[in-house]
Amino acid sequence: MSGRDWLAMEEWSVEAVDALLDLAARIKRGEVTGGLEHKVLAMVFMDPSLRTRASMETAMFLHGGHALCLEPGKGSWALETELDVVMDGTTVEHIIEAARVLSRYADALAVRSFPKGTDWAVEREDHTIRNFARYATVPVINLESSRRHPCQGLADALTLREHLGETTGKRFVLQWAWHPKALPTAVPASAAIAAAHLGMEVVVARPDGFDLDPDDYRAIGDLAGRRGGSLTITDDLDGAIDGAHAVYPKSWGALAHFGRPDDERASRDGKRDWRLTAARMARTAGGRGIAMHCLPVRRNVEMDGAVLDGPQSAVIDQAENRLHAQRALLLELIGSGS
Repeated sequence: MSGRDWLAMEEWSVEAVDALLDLAARIKRGEVTGGLEHKVLAMVFMDPSLRTRASMETAMFLHGGHALCLEPGKGSWALETELDVVMDGTTVEHIIEAARVLSRYADALAVRSFPKGTDWAVEREDHTIRNFARYATVPVINLESSRRHPCQGLADALTLREHLGETTGKRFVLQWAWHPKALPTAVPASAAIAAAHLGMEVVVARPDGFDLDPDDYRAIGDLAGRRGGSLTITDDLDGAIDGAHAVYPKSWGALAHFGRPDDERASRDGKRDWRLTAARMARTAGGRGIAMHCLPVRRNVEMDGAVLDGPQSAVIDQAENRLHAQRALLLELIGSGS
């Protein structure tokens, strides 16, 4: 490991994350230019992307660097991610060699790899991103893994600071939302960690059976407590939204049924009302709380179109802030002054 990997926000000191957010704000104001001249970022996308890829490529360009994008199995060799395996199947190259070779070409590696297995006890270990970091000799950036999406979390924190000003003690509601398919927990966990970092009253509103991983709750609660905030878990959605300053609807699958799609799908039956509506937004603090989402979003499924397009929507600001937050991260990790 390089010692400066960005795998999870909570693994950096609160002072270092605050410094990143301050730098991102300065960058957004146009106060910082250059710093990545002759630097190369190698990105490995094992899963699809719109904002992550576009914002990372743009960030490198704006500061004078270059980003190259690899999609294993689509123009580059299919990667084997298990360490102890006989490679007599469809994979061609092992992540050990890939991480070591790319470290010779690039100043940092950035990897996206969603959960694909049938056993949460295995997936929760986040082996793919952790093994890239283990064998790379340059910083590794997590572009979303089984457990975390810290680049999204950093942008979420920047957005909350911009819209709310002083965040300590204000209510952030992570709202489970119905979705036609089971989604990973990386984004919701990272969003709650971002709010916890800001000292907010973090409320996770979810139906019974849709808890985050217990370690996620511990990370959120410990960080919130250290920063002057708190963590509450409830199945009372409307009660959670009453007086909230920010509401973040996001779907995730029932971990108890991970790898059993039929059982998991059945657990979502009858829960389509878990949706962020205009009526619910009217219950927020002074009726002026903000609505957030990482995108892509299912309109009128997770969040009503009237909310997405309304004056309380912060989702496009969040998407823009992916760019500025990642510019700060790249300058910190591999910039000429880092």
